[in-house]
Amino acid sequence: MVQLSADARQTRRSRKDLFARYGITMGGIGIIVAILTIFFYLAYVVIPLFETPHSSRVATYAVDDIGEILFLGIDEQSEYATLVDDRAQLVYFRAGNGDVIQRTDLSHHGELVAVSVSNFERGLIALGYANGKALVLRAGFKVTYTGTRQIKPLVEYPFGEQPLAIGDSDIVLKNMAMRSDSESVTIAVTTAEGQVEVAQWVKESSFLDMDDVTLTRSNVTLSGAIKADHVLIDPSQRHLYLAASDGNFEQYLINDIQSIERIERKKIVGDDTQLQLIQFLIGGTSLMVGDSRGNLSQWFNVRGENGEESLQQVRSFGHNGVSLTAYASELRRKGMVTGDRLGNVSILHSTAERELLTIPVSQSAITNIANAPRSDTFIAVDEEEQFHFYHVTNEHPEISFSSLWSEVHYEGFSEPDYIWQSSAANNDFEPKMSLVPLAFGTFKAAFYAMLVAVPLSILGAIYTAYFMSAPMRKLVKPTIEIMEALPTVIIGFLAGLWLAPEIELHLPGVFSLLIVMPLTIFAASYGWWRAPSAWRQRIPDGWEAALLIPVVVFAIWFSMAISMPLERLFFGGDMRLWLNSIGVDFDQRNSIIIGLAMGFAVIPTIFSIAEDAVFSVPKHLTFGSLALGATPWQTMIRVVILTASPGIFSAVMIGLGRAVGETMIVLMATGNTPIMDFNIFEGMRTLAANIAVEMPESEVNSTHYRVLFLTALVLLMFTFFFNTIAEIIRHRLRKKYSSL
Repeated sequence: MVQLSADARQTRRSRKDLFARYGITMGGIGIIVAILTIFFYLAYVVIPLFETPHSSRVATYAVDDIGEILFLGIDEQSEYATLVDDRAQLVYFRAGNGDVIQRTDLSHHGELVAVSVSNFERGLIALGYANGKALVLRAGFKVTYTGTRQIKPLVEYPFGEQPLAIGDSDIVLKNMAMRSDSESVTIAVTTAEGQVEVAQWVKESSFLDMDDVTLTRSNVTLSGAIKADHVLIDPSQRHLYLAASDGNFEQYLINDIQSIERIERKKIVGDDTQLQLIQFLIGGTSLMVGDSRGNLSQWFNVRGENGEESLQQVRSFGHNGVSLTAYASELRRKGMVTGDRLGNVSILHSTAERELLTIPVSQSAITNIANAPRSDTFIAVDEEEQFHFYHVTNEHPEISFSSLWSEVHYEGFSEPDYIWQSSAANNDFEPKMSLVPLAFGTFKAAFYAMLVAVPLSILGAIYTAYFMSAPMRKLVKPTIEIMEALPTVIIGFLAGLWLAPEIELHLPGVFSLLIVMPLTIFAASYGWWRAPSAWRQRIPDGWEAALLIPVVVFAIWFSMAISMPLERLFFGGDMRLWLNSIGVDFDQRNSIIIGLAMGFAVIPTIFSIAEDAVFSVPKHLTFGSLALGATPWQTMIRVVILTASPGIFSAVMIGLGRAVGETMIVLMATGNTPIMDFNIFEGMRTLAANIAVEMPESEVNSTHYRVLFLTALVLLMFTFFFNTIAEIIRHRLRKKYSSL
């Protein structure tokens, strides 16, 4: 074997040191770069949520030979637009330049005075004539493909080509509202005399010939109704709303046309203001009310304690004192577009409770406005009969700080609340994307997990490192550390499918265990202390803890054995029903399960780091303390724990980081209910579990998709914040006790 010289050995050692130094440095830099890359990628996906909407003018033009516009709409592709004027003309024209494609003259039915739209995406429109009749038609397009895409205007009459007579006798129609579905149509009108007429037609098909359809009419005249200037029917044909220019308002239940019931009368604007407009938000649950002072407010029915419905103002959008002259609701989101008398068009969103964009469109007042179904274009018409066609980029209007982190009063709820409910079956749904329940669930799960894990792991680490014999420590420490290799999906699987049903079955036994276990250990310890010395000397020093294993097993068995008798004795045979009777909800997969399951998963992490910290306390400190007369317990409390406190604190914070970021256990063992309740019998949904549950079903680059990335960014920032605080505290502890 060749012996290297001292210089050669030194050179080799220097090279190894240099390689190790640069290798460790590059590894550390690589970790920092990886974390920063993740952070910037998450930020790259999230930032579009908070981008300011913007618009651009596409064209300004005039449409030839039209009268006063009573209705204006745009098709989904923003290629064609439809209008109805006071001459009873149904006009199709190109949205980009105003070229007329087709005119349909419907004036032969009488003088047109009102237009109502039931569902613009289906093209259902009702034309109300002064003679008290209404014509229901579908104004749509027929799309064909013969090499190229061909679009042809289409007019259909689902309830017949002849107008429907609303009353039994002639009336002079003034205002009208219509709602329709595939089987019926309901029309409510106000007359020149101030009366309110409600009529409903139901389709009846012949049993032998399905094309043989007859209409059966039911109608009623409302007595005692206010002299209304505005009339609306909700999409379910259940509520009728009447409003007068002075702000007086009434609502009726009309689901049974023969027994219409007034359920409320109130004032919805101030005494010194006038009602300018009242229209539905998408879904027909909320009413948007505009007054002469330029205020736009949102109202919807809220149920009281006795179940009665009452219209309440939920939020308000100021408009700088400029009165509104036009309104159009978005057809797929809870947004709206308004025009005012100064020629400005504003885009607002109800859930976000903010004005997103104001566009100076014209020098004169806006008289009509139409919003495309995709909300990417709008047409505004001013007093000069100029049509202004705009393109709008407004991808994520429902996101704001208040909608993410504040209480929001959602439609159908009696009060503001924090709610996460990201999707539903139809476009009328109001997305509820509050991150507060998810953050709360994350901390709730971590809290109960740490409540179980910290005492067991820290006390176990102290005993193992300081009191346990070396041979037993060599057996116990690797055994606990190898628990960390268990896949969390297995732990979650066992917790959800085995542990949760067992705890539900033995619920009184679980709580009795909190009393039985300490008493049993205390009794066993007292018995061991009173045992003859000859018996105690047979157990080697440091192995006494092994005797507690059968004691713990016995305590668990005994607690489960007395569970059923306790349940019969104190809880009427079913503790779950007893909890429900006192107002405490019980869910099988609850905080107890997550505390035990995730606590079990976190224990090895905290135990291993804390045990190393305690075991690494210099022996001369403990020997010196013992030599000065301190007992082993005094030495442990006043010397060992203080010296090891930076490491113990690091162990706890790393365990907390593990608990906050855990996914599979909380996904499988919590029930995934995004509620805010510290009740130990209720579940939760965490940020990490929410991403795992909903990311597969989210549309790429949608608001839902980006909000899920936002939750990941929030989770990363939570972890970074707590780890930074932990590192600062650890350094202070190490500096404080380094002189021991």
